[in-house]
Amino acid sequence: MTNKYMKKAVALMIALILSLTPISANAAARVCPGGFPFGVKFYTDGVIVSSLEEVSADGGAVMPALNAGLKLKDIITEINGVHVTSALSVSDAVAKSGGAPLSLTVRRGGETLCLTLTPVKSVSDGRYKAGLWLKDSTAGVGTVTYTVPETGEFAGLGHGICDADTGEVLPLSRGVVLSVNVNGIKRGLPGSPGELRASFEGDKIGTLVGNSDTGVYGLLSTPPNAETVELGKRECVHEGEARIISTLDNTGPCEYTVTISEIDRAGKGSKNFIVTVTDKRLLEKTGGIVQGMSGSPILQDGKLIGAVTHVLVSDPARGYGIFIENMLSEAEKNK
Repeated sequence: MTNKYMKKAVALMIALILSLTPISANAAARVCPGGFPFGVKFYTDGVIVSSLEEVSADGGAVMPALNAGLKLKDIITEINGVHVTSALSVSDAVAKSGGAPLSLTVRRGGETLCLTLTPVKSVSDGRYKAGLWLKDSTAGVGTVTYTVPETGEFAGLGHGICDADTGEVLPLSRGVVLSVNVNGIKRGLPGSPGELRASFEGDKIGTLVGNSDTGVYGLLSTPPNAETVELGKRECVHEGEARIISTLDNTGPCEYTVTISEIDRAGKGSKNFIVTVTDKRLLEKTGGIVQGMSGSPILQDGKLIGAVTHVLVSDPARGYGIFIENMLSEAEKNK
């Protein structure tokens, strides 16, 4: 076969492969910008140690969990070889132990540890206790950044759902996406972040499949039928005017003007550039960026370049944005 025909054959093979490759968030040439709110009910993979305390027992106060070697932020995944599904399952195992040692499997950072916990009988109520406070679920509201119309994939928040006490990104076991209704705004002030006040409507509209430091990811049951836009790489982002899309009331998503500055082109995570609200309408309503707006898509030169992620507490008119590339990269890992 001549070089001419070999080149044609290779080109045809590449075209065939591309035609058979399913569309993903990372590969999609265009996506639908979000800007509408969503609620999540989030259940952790294992239970998180949020506090260690004393138990009043015969002979004085003791700390069984501390003595076992447990630390704050530890994640208990198994007790006596049985997978832990809730904080209640841990308290039941402790209460029914009769004081016998319990074998725990614990994740700490990147390590897996085996610890032995010996509950003690409380003199206050006669129950066996471990001196532990645990968390296994949370709920909250954020903003959808984009959806992929062909698949229903979506990403939102632009940062992870974290434990309020430890600040750590929570490990996801399962989660559901719910419809919400924005019914009020607490304006942001210097030193006091504002928030969107929203209520769960109770309708399940999707499933959560991933939680990371660059956002949450999942599938919507019925993707919105909206106009698509191109994706803008970090090289396209420049200082100057841009637009964000957010929902502040029951009228739906609206566009507001902002400016982009202090771009860190090598930035990872969720703080890649500064977003300053310049739109008078938004400043009057919210004071700037408020909690619940996280995930609001940012468009510049007609392309989706990122999302709003955090507010600067000292100046609610300013906050951080994340490159859309960082969100797309994590979305691929959660497929």
